[in-house]
Amino acid sequence: MMAASRLSFSNITALAPMVRVGTLPMRLLALDYGADVVYSEELIDIKMAQCHRLENKVLETVDFVAPDDRVMFRTCEREKGRVVFQMGTADPERALTVARLVEKDVAAIDVNMGCPKEYSTKGGMGAALLSDPDKIEAVRTSARKQESDKVKARSRSSESLEDTVSLVQRIEKTGVAAVAVHGRYKEERPRHPIHCDYIQAVAQAVSIPVIANGGSLDLVKTHGDIEDFRTATAAMWNVSVFSSRGPFPVEHVMEEYLKCAIRYDNHAFNTKYCLCQMLRDKVESPLGKQVQAAQTNAEISDAYGLQEFYQQTQEELQARRDRVRDYPPHITPKMFLLEWSRREKLEQPLYETVQRSQDRAFQSVVTSAGKKYRSSLWEKSKKFAEQAAAIVCLRVLGIPEGRIGEEDSGLVCKRKREVRVSGTADEEKKPILMACRGGA
Repeated sequence: MMAASRLSFSNITALAPMVRVGTLPMRLLALDYGADVVYSEELIDIKMAQCHRLENKVLETVDFVAPDDRVMFRTCEREKGRVVFQMGTADPERALTVARLVEKDVAAIDVNMGCPKEYSTKGGMGAALLSDPDKIEAVRTSARKQESDKVKARSRSSESLEDTVSLVQRIEKTGVAAVAVHGRYKEERPRHPIHCDYIQAVAQAVSIPVIANGGSLDLVKTHGDIEDFRTATAAMWNVSVFSSRGPFPVEHVMEEYLKCAIRYDNHAFNTKYCLCQMLRDKVESPLGKQVQAAQTNAEISDAYGLQEFYQQTQEELQARRDRVRDYPPHITPKMFLLEWSRREKLEQPLYETVQRSQDRAFQSVVTSAGKKYRSSLWEKSKKFAEQAAAIVCLRVLGIPEGRIGEEDSGLVCKRKREVRVSGTADEEKKPILMACRGGA
């Protein structure tokens, strides 16, 4: 949410939360086409609570990175005032922990109690919460302790209209900013029709905004259909439905999505999944088979004839890395990590580096005090990859890195800090690039 404003849920069009689809590239594309609000995919509280928040200066994103180095949630300034973080939770304390972790980087926090699938209902989350109204109230009240105007709800209809309305009214009393109502029962699936009358009844029974969630694949084909759906009561595989000039051909939308995925270093398997879903019945076409066989974003770009765009983007990202020179040439993060390890009487840091074949870039993992750390970025040399891993380790541990302007920590002697020794190793002659931890 913007610091001086509150996100409004009245009269909006929103990209609904969709597992493996609601990642950063799709959210940004939906905003470009005219969506007012976009949702992340559902992210489980227990995984998010273990994440570190890290600013990625190369991609210009904020990454929430798990202990296994996977980027669980990636966002950026472009969507900050309009992205809703959807959380899967059944634990009030964890809900509060996650809310505190992400609240500065999102516009709102949505607690999911509408998803009927096992990955969500396991542990009492998602639609499983519908059978425990007391827990619903406890979870929402806990999350609301952080910032009440950022918390909203997403529910699924009960077979009883009276029970549905009663539950939403109880949710309203916890102080949420809005509620999204899925017009299907917990046991129903996309093949079943949407109960628009249930959504309409809820909207008339509460004073907070009500968002119609679900059914857009059947009921919303063009931008004009959105208002009809809103009146009766939306985008799945062609987000240009948000455009008043759309929808555009899905081939055009796929290319725009792929460009966004390349720009923000989206995980190749997620990129491939979303493109295959857009292809739908054409997934067995020559293009579909080429996409399915691809293992990297570079190979996916080849399938769409975007090799030049991919290469140009990689060069721009590398140039951005080269511009971020926060370290003096004769002081390195590896040096600081080594000196810290000696001071703490730990074993010397151990570096393991791999090189990927498609572009011969390097990535290193450093083991320090029995734990492993790595950067999400691939570097042009083994030496830079090791320095990137050292930076991640230092930042996670809260140890000074030796950046220009940083207060003297005493880890490196004054002579090394002030005098560039002749004949130093090649890695000490070059400025060190910024890196950030992640799971690319």
